[in-house]
Amino acid sequence: MSQLRFGGEDRDGTVISGSVDSVVYSNDENGYTVLRLKLDEGGVVTLVGTLPYAAPGEELTAVGAWSTHSAYGDQFKAEEIERIMPDSVTGIYAYLASGILKGVGPATARNIVEHFGSDTLRILEEEPEKLASLKGIPEKKAKLIGEAYRKQSALRRLLEFFSGAGIKLSYGVRLYRSYGADALEVLYANPYILCEDYYGASFADADRLALKLGFQGDSPERVEAAVLFELNHNASGGHCFIPAEKLAGAVCQLIGVTPEQSRDAIGRLQEAGEVVREEIVGLDAIYLRRLYEAETYVAARLLAMRGRLPGGERAEALLRRAETEMGLTLAQHQRKAVTEAVQYGVFALTGGPGTGKTTTIRAILHMFDAMGLKVSLAAPTGRAAKRMQELCRREASTVHRLLETGYDPELGLLVFKKDGDDPLPADAVILDEASMVDITLMQALLQAMKPGARLVLVGDADQLPSVGPGNLLKDLLRSGAVPTVALQEVFRQAEESRIIVSAHLINQGEMPDLRKNTGDFFFLRRKQGEDALQTILELCGTRLPKNMGIPSEEIQVLSPTRLGVTGTVNLNKELQAALNPPAEDKAEKAYGPWVFRTGDRVMQIRNNYDLLWKKPDGETGAGVYNGDVGRIRSVDTAGQSLIVDFEDRSAEYAFDLLGELEPAYAMTVHKSQGSEYRAVILALCSGAPSLLSRAVLYTAVTRARSLLIVVGDDAVFGRMVENNRTQRRYCGLKTRLSAADA
Repeated sequence: MSQLRFGGEDRDGTVISGSVDSVVYSNDENGYTVLRLKLDEGGVVTLVGTLPYAAPGEELTAVGAWSTHSAYGDQFKAEEIERIMPDSVTGIYAYLASGILKGVGPATARNIVEHFGSDTLRILEEEPEKLASLKGIPEKKAKLIGEAYRKQSALRRLLEFFSGAGIKLSYGVRLYRSYGADALEVLYANPYILCEDYYGASFADADRLALKLGFQGDSPERVEAAVLFELNHNASGGHCFIPAEKLAGAVCQLIGVTPEQSRDAIGRLQEAGEVVREEIVGLDAIYLRRLYEAETYVAARLLAMRGRLPGGERAEALLRRAETEMGLTLAQHQRKAVTEAVQYGVFALTGGPGTGKTTTIRAILHMFDAMGLKVSLAAPTGRAAKRMQELCRREASTVHRLLETGYDPELGLLVFKKDGDDPLPADAVILDEASMVDITLMQALLQAMKPGARLVLVGDADQLPSVGPGNLLKDLLRSGAVPTVALQEVFRQAEESRIIVSAHLINQGEMPDLRKNTGDFFFLRRKQGEDALQTILELCGTRLPKNMGIPSEEIQVLSPTRLGVTGTVNLNKELQAALNPPAEDKAEKAYGPWVFRTGDRVMQIRNNYDLLWKKPDGETGAGVYNGDVGRIRSVDTAGQSLIVDFEDRSAEYAFDLLGELEPAYAMTVHKSQGSEYRAVILALCSGAPSLLSRAVLYTAVTRARSLLIVVGDDAVFGRMVENNRTQRRYCGLKTRLSAADA
């Protein structure tokens, strides 16, 4: 095939031209296509890229690069594509006969082309009503054929624009799904729309396009987009608002405008209703409207729910019955927690490991059952929900699944089927790992709860806060506005676990004895990163599986950081090579910095509300979420996709979606929140000071159920115990809750 590689070198890539011979695979959702291209200079090659509605007969000029697969030969990955519709009668017939237009098969295509000849495609776009003059094509069908062709033409023109501008074509497919034939006009008016979450472009991508289109460096659209970008960027870091002066300064630094121009843009966005300005905690706060509405709603609803509910007077009698039927005697604080959960509309239960949270939850659940209440158990992540289900012996689900999450492509928004108009049937919801829930997800849950329903929030306030905006559990507890019980007594059985004892010492700022390598907690001192890496590979590959009977799939390696020898990026590459090396019977696909191989443990790293999944019983749905962990079942290099098996469902990923996956042999402590593993190996050698904190160490230690091995530098361990500084989050929930009792 080497003789085919003499295409022109232009625009930093190889250029090839030819006509579409056949379409091997096409994904209508994102436009990803695999086709056979008949080259102008002779020969047929495989081309892959974003090319929705491709069909035989089309002429293509593509810019990209060649790659060679051991089994499937040369493939051309197209980054930019120019499409030219066929103009010959033969080419037009081949195009229409391919089935590219709904309702047009070979016979109908022949009928149309024989009548209109080389003018066929113009007729389809401009005068489709003329098709009704042909035998077998009624007026309604002619209209539908014309609509289908115009839709495809509009999308082709949009993607040609994106290709010429050097922007990912997948953004164009999403934009078209939102705006249809008006997408290009919308883009010309404001290219910064691509920065919205649904389209996926970075501010830099949209900014390059805007400047190419002639937008000035200080144009109102550009400065306003920079303001919104900074607010969204900081929301992903946990902030619900940004102080006005800090926000203006960040915008100045981002795009080089004056503070006055930044402040003017904030004012215009405020007038347009896109941001909300309010003094909160003594600050001139600027909120994205959605976060302002979420925070104010959550505060108002929690305050409205906190009163006593009917049935609470039976709490003591129900408690005695529960203790008898469950065969246990609750401690004083557990008894208080159980009775208050029954008495109040909203209740918070907090406590560290070994303090009896699970037993208390089970007792609350038992009492709710005795009251005849329908109860839903939920947690923020799939792993946390599974653990809750196992401990409570009752079905539990993620909050997203409970609310029946979906994505509205027209609005470009996350939507929930369950809301105020179609509320959850539950009389009570028990939500575990509440520290991981951000303000927008809490808003959605509260909106879906029917009037009079109870909410029990369970969590450990000393864990890391949610990845998303807000500091829900901590703000709730610090406000004192909601009935709360903190479990503090560590039970005798838990005191036998060095993991639990060490976790409590760390939380109190005390150093565990790292020399005492007994029980379920071991510290292996390795000052150098390379030495720590080799020890971790030995532990995962041989020592734990062979000496302790712990299979590698039940071992989770954690690190505070992604970078360095013992950061998750390098750990994943080394662990993959050791635990799942290349083999003839294991297909693989290289994508970005990773190689995805059959058998790999992988993690979804962002929410994808469109991705379809299927359960073994045939049930189907959509939505795979940030933090979901699975294993690659198969890699289909011919079909350009792979299948990942998650807890109870599987999902197929087209290769262009592999940027949403990462290996999960090692993960950051932040990503491990809400999960529990039989064995945890914690790598502690280096990291940014903000990552080497007490909260990170405490969270890592409490992920281990049966065995914890820390490999690294005892000095780093000590610094983490001492470092109790937490990054401030700009949130107003505590103030809003506290104000009600002021």
